[in-house]
Amino acid sequence: MSSEIITSVLFLAVVALTIGITLWASRQTVGTTDYYSGGRSFSGLQNGLAISGDYMSAASFLGISGLIALNGYDGFLYSIGFLVAWLVALLLVAELLRNSGRYTMADQLAYRMRQRPVRTAAATSTVVVSIFYLLAQMVGAGTLVALLLGVDSGVLKNLTIVVVGALMIFYVTVGGMKGTTWVQIVKAVLLMSGTVLITVLVMAQFGFNLSELLGAARDNSGEPGFLDPGLVYGTDLLAKVDFISLGLALILGTAGLPHILIRFYTVPTSRDARTSVLWAITLIGAFYLMTLALGFGAAALLDTSTLDASGNLASPRLAEAVGGGEGTIGGAVLLALISAVAFATILAVVAGLTLTSASSVAHDLYANVIKKGEVTEKQEVRMARVAAFGIGAVAILLSIFAQNLNIAFLVALAFAVAASANLPSLIYNLFWRRFNTRGATWGIYGGLLASVVLVFLSPVVSGAETALFPGSDWSIFPLSNPGIISIPFGFLCGYLGTVTSRDPEAEARYDELEVRSLTGAGAEVAVRH
Repeated sequence: MSSEIITSVLFLAVVALTIGITLWASRQTVGTTDYYSGGRSFSGLQNGLAISGDYMSAASFLGISGLIALNGYDGFLYSIGFLVAWLVALLLVAELLRNSGRYTMADQLAYRMRQRPVRTAAATSTVVVSIFYLLAQMVGAGTLVALLLGVDSGVLKNLTIVVVGALMIFYVTVGGMKGTTWVQIVKAVLLMSGTVLITVLVMAQFGFNLSELLGAARDNSGEPGFLDPGLVYGTDLLAKVDFISLGLALILGTAGLPHILIRFYTVPTSRDARTSVLWAITLIGAFYLMTLALGFGAAALLDTSTLDASGNLASPRLAEAVGGGEGTIGGAVLLALISAVAFATILAVVAGLTLTSASSVAHDLYANVIKKGEVTEKQEVRMARVAAFGIGAVAILLSIFAQNLNIAFLVALAFAVAASANLPSLIYNLFWRRFNTRGATWGIYGGLLASVVLVFLSPVVSGAETALFPGSDWSIFPLSNPGIISIPFGFLCGYLGTVTSRDPEAEARYDELEVRSLTGAGAEVAVRH
């Protein structure tokens, strides 16, 4: 069989499996608790697999390996940043958030704040961060399918993005959190298995000697400094500042990602929340170590000048090479297998992102702001499904314009927005008694506006060949990642908003929130209206 036929069969098998899981889960979903948090019925191991499935996105599997293949040591810094970020999430957020929230990130803030302004701000931030993250996954899907079908048609890429968008809307509207979680668990197993297989085959090419692999990668790259720091981020002072900005976004962003935060609500106890993070760190750590073999293997065995400019196809091309090369049965099978795994990765992550943003729109905006709590569970779930359609449509439209950007780079922007808008308010609310409603809204809107405006004025959007609008140039902010400015600005806005107002009720409820966050007492109780 040709590689296209093999690929098509595997793709259809992945899609059929995920659709089957979603339909099964739909029969288990009754009410908002099941739809938003899977009935809090998942064990620490199951949730750890789902978290790793949610976190190891197309950016990890496709984007990071491409960055390493093209940029050497500086590309591997993405792997380090994504992994280290979990320590912040584990130590500061995971258990405390699970104990003091219910369905969405806003529940934790609204517990002692005024409902309407805080929920509106948190829902807005959730949707913006989710759409940034969705862009990366959809771009990866379009690039992948264009490679496998051997065409470079913009129409086909756009059609692929539309199909992926339709599938993610289906998962969310039909399966809810239970369906999405099981899709993520299956995807995590497939991704780890495929990555282990390619890693072993790559290392076998070099006698399982990492030094030989790295030496071959340096020689084949044609860059004497390929293995040294600074190839990308050490060229001048501006590049070094950009690297610091990127590092801040990567390390602090995970603890503010809405689609990761709501995963802690799917476990029954705080102990399971800790266990799930430990499992996630173990799996994610092993995966990011293997990106060394994927990225440097691609640099050693492929002609990187033939890769797409953003490097997103390095992993599938490497799978083809270690399977026997182009035109061989082994190469075609491995290319199809790894591409199907990557496609499963994309489907699982977009489902989680869409569910998160749709849940926030329905639970925070519709149920608690517009209806002021006077809404039935059936109406709330119906609104979540409607919101999924709207968010999916926006993501599809924007993804069509973002196809020239590296997907790991796009995710780094989502991390910057999450760290700027969400993390300051979460941290202040958990650890600062004086923190109040104005501080929360100023922190969220300040960090969100700063990060989005700086991205819009940066070379990411205009003024560069790989920008969203390469034919225009209004870039006046020189950095590619806004984290070094927008993250401190978000914390500053939260501080200024707090010290310029007093909210005695919020301060009075701090002790109750602290007890809940540390012990889990009353975690199932609805937040105040």
